[in-house]
Amino acid sequence: MTQSQPKKAALGPAALGAIALAVAAVLPLIPVGVKGIMPGPFSTAGTLQLLAVCLVFGALALTYDLVFGRAGLLSFGHALFFATGVYACNIAIVHAGLPFVPAVLVTLVVGAAVAALVGALSLRVKGIAFAMVTLAFAQAASVLVLLNPGHYTGGEEGLGLDATAIPRAFVGVVNTRNLYWLALALLVLVYAIVRWTARSEPGRAAEALRENEQRATVLGIASFPVRLLLFTVAGTLATLCGIVYLLAIGSSTHQVTDSHFSLTVLVMVVLGGLGSRWGVVVGGVLYHFLDDRLSALATTAFVQDLPAVLRAPLSQPLFLLGVIFIVVVLFLPGGIAGAFGHRTHQAAAIEGLLGRFRRAPKPG
Repeated sequence: MTQSQPKKAALGPAALGAIALAVAAVLPLIPVGVKGIMPGPFSTAGTLQLLAVCLVFGALALTYDLVFGRAGLLSFGHALFFATGVYACNIAIVHAGLPFVPAVLVTLVVGAAVAALVGALSLRVKGIAFAMVTLAFAQAASVLVLLNPGHYTGGEEGLGLDATAIPRAFVGVVNTRNLYWLALALLVLVYAIVRWTARSEPGRAAEALRENEQRATVLGIASFPVRLLLFTVAGTLATLCGIVYLLAIGSSTHQVTDSHFSLTVLVMVVLGGLGSRWGVVVGGVLYHFLDDRLSALATTAFVQDLPAVLRAPLSQPLFLLGVIFIVVVLFLPGGIAGAFGHRTHQAAAIEGLLGRFRRAPKPG
């Protein structure tokens, strides 16, 4: 028994993560696929673009978990920072005529400033009021994009990316694998920064505030600056995710600014497991993958030939995703991570709520 312990330790989270990263890195070199699940072989442009966007959403879910999972801040405006990356970088290239690298740097500065400003104003209130204020900021940005002031955003039609300003390594169908590797590098970078931030002194202070703000305040932890720091870091990283998403998609569309997208990010995190870094990555990747593949399934002859009672729900990807989400919340309160024995914050919260109901005195 004692001799088997080192073998178990060798296959810990770090080793499993390294294996998963190695497999992900070589996927673009594999000329086969999974029929019926993937749109084509892993090495094809369509499959690689899908997987690249999945990785971007995995990274985006990580940034939101830093705010919601670690700091305990329920924000409905996280899409605003992602949209800042998508639109600000494109506007800097198309309208300001900046080269790619300066445009990226300017966008990151703008994203950090927007996150700091929104955080500074929103964190003056707490709870539902905080969530509503962040939602108001996101909605204001969505309206601004649709109004298309000065024809900068493209309105409902969106704004196409000028491919001549992008490094050649990321332009064209033949370079889709480079975009995939860029998205994978983004995920690794965001994971490392989020992990370091969560383990830093401000990160631990934010967790203490989440668990018991009154006690943490008595111990000398300043609530506002700690939460503002994590909020700004998460917003800046979300902006970086938006930049890579822009490269993968090739245009800026208003869908990334609406409230539905902010709720989608929340669903990704809850699906994966609130407070579990690898869990929320899986949640983000899986959500977008299912959204894409269920949309493709809805248009197949197999679904169209079904009786109306079956065809109607199977033709609505959002309905199917909603059913999956409900099943996960009811039967896997800890999300995907909880299913593998990782106790998450959402599992603890749900179990605590159920415990209060069990202990409640019966009437009469």
